[in-house]
Amino acid sequence: MSSVLQQASVTAPSTGSTREIALTGVAKTYPLKRGASVTALAGIDLEIADGEFVALLGPSGCGKSTVLRIVAGLEQPSTGTVSVGGASPQALSKAHRLGVAFQEHSLLPWLTVRQNITLPYKVAGRPVDTAHVRELIDLVGLGGFEDARPKHLSGGMRQRASIARALVLDPDVLLLDEPFGALDAVTRRRMNKELARIWAELRITTLLVTHDVDEAVLLADRVVVMTGRPGRIRHIEGIDLPLREHTELTRSPEFHEIVDRLTGMLETTKAA
Repeated sequence: MSSVLQQASVTAPSTGSTREIALTGVAKTYPLKRGASVTALAGIDLEIADGEFVALLGPSGCGKSTVLRIVAGLEQPSTGTVSVGGASPQALSKAHRLGVAFQEHSLLPWLTVRQNITLPYKVAGRPVDTAHVRELIDLVGLGGFEDARPKHLSGGMRQRASIARALVLDPDVLLLDEPFGALDAVTRRRMNKELARIWAELRITTLLVTHDVDEAVLLADRVVVMTGRPGRIRHIEGIDLPLREHTELTRSPEFHEIVDRLTGMLETTKAA
């Protein structure tokens, strides 16, 4: 297995595929009291290709989640432009073509797993595709728990249900904000394997925000390292590890070489 340690272009996707997500000159400033303000992001230029998995890494408070919320259409950039699938994030969100899963699963406690997963159909005013729901339940490994309520599920199982719900309308883009951050280390590793398996089957354009370097290298095609606030892109790492789907990967020297170098960047990064 060969190690790929090159730095990719900050703006060019790593494949020749169609550009799916594009951020150009994106900055975000939040007003404070008495006319003061804080700049969370500055000069973000990033393109993500159709079917690519990109992970955002950076120190706490660097604006990783702000980038994801802007791509999701939940926040507007102060300056710069954002397009997803050639349209505005708000347009894709309104068309239910964005799937989003956060650290908190946000499952409705009074609904079963099946009912939580089918909820987006009702929100979108579409008929429920029961066969597709059943396929997703099996895909995320929740077969046999369709009628269980969230309180009867483990943390990992609740996150599986949350990801299934994000996928149920066959979105063009999947946005994940620390989806496994609240899980213990063993469960988190298991969920990483599950997410890798699910993504390998569906190949949905995915943007993952995480503070876990191992998780980013294991899952992503490219890892974007951000500086401290105001968040800028410091480095983009192309990942080419042929055995990514195997447990042996995390024991390989190639994997640890990349992880150690990116960890070193996080330890030394400072606000620009």
